[in-house]
Amino acid sequence: QVQLEESGGGLVQAGGSLRLSCAAAGRTFSSYAMGWFRQAPGKEREFVAAISGIVGITYYADSVKGRFTISRDNAKNTVYLQMNSLKPEDTAVYYCAATATRPTVRTIRTPNSYDYWGQGTQVTVSS
Repeated sequence: QVQLEESGGGLVQAGGSLRLSCAAAGRTFSSYAMGWFRQAPGKEREFVAAISGIVGITYYADSVKGRFTISRDNAKNTVYLQMNSLKPEDTAVYYCAATATRPTVRTIRTPNSYDYWGQGTQVTVSS
């Protein structure tokens, strides 16, 4: 069992930055693939970014590529999402997710590939 807790959300003006953190409780964190997803009101949950276990290969949605950076600190059992140049369309609840399996390049972008989820943190970008 892995417990995830996100933090760092808030209200920011367009063009600003936020850093989300996701703290994981678990002994084998370094081997877990970690993902960030977001869900806006009335929309489906969508992939934002992911980082594979061990090697730490990163993946991004086209909508955030070049603006967001995912990283992990295995010593702290924490994964981060640095969000720069934020836009109003980035407004959503952001969720951290983890899986002990080794998803493929395609499935790492799929919510159903993840076994554990945090409670979410709200990010609101004002225009």
